[in-house]
Amino acid sequence: MIRDPRDDPELLALVRRYVTPERRYLKLGGGLLRMQGPQYARFMRDLCEDARLITADEIATLLEGSWRERRTAAWLVTVSRRIEFRERLGELLLASEVCCVGLAYSVALASFGTARDADLLAAYLDRYLPRPDLAYDQTVVMGALEFIDLNLGGGQADRFRESGGLWQQWLQDAPHMKGDLDPTPFFLSLIRRLCAFVDECAELL
Repeated sequence: MIRDPRDDPELLALVRRYVTPERRYLKLGGGLLRMQGPQYARFMRDLCEDARLITADEIATLLEGSWRERRTAAWLVTVSRRIEFRERLGELLLASEVCCVGLAYSVALASFGTARDADLLAAYLDRYLPRPDLAYDQTVVMGALEFIDLNLGGGQADRFRESGGLWQQWLQDAPHMKGDLDPTPFFLSLIRRLCAFVDECAELL
């Protein structure tokens, strides 16, 4: 059951503390890449400070909320390198209960960058590539898996991308793709740039 801050004083307090100040939840993702100068530096500094301060229990509570809470929590996990939340983020990605969070989970797993993170991303593709009717996070997850493959050399994405494989079939059958070219290079670049942001944050922690 998804917790609603309107009916949950504990969650509401965390939302006001970590999620909504300066509409942070909207900027976590591609939006932060459009920031420049002092705005970028201030956003990074504030995010790093909260990543240091937030407790594991508070993160767990935010991950029970809706997309705003989960997106923010996933980024705080990523920036603070709390790999103990790896399996929980993988579960939430696979469940896809709410929209607008898949990129946050994918960046977290890509930044952790282990074979286990690749397994969690691959599990998502195994479940959702056979569903071309669902315009979920297939492209983002593929980009994250490719990112880990490039760093580890594991080749997890290869079995999806082989001729006649699940990826090719999904691109062909998904109505929202409309026969577009393979979007993986774009999403691989996005994941790489967001993981570079995470690396910058690490220097402040």
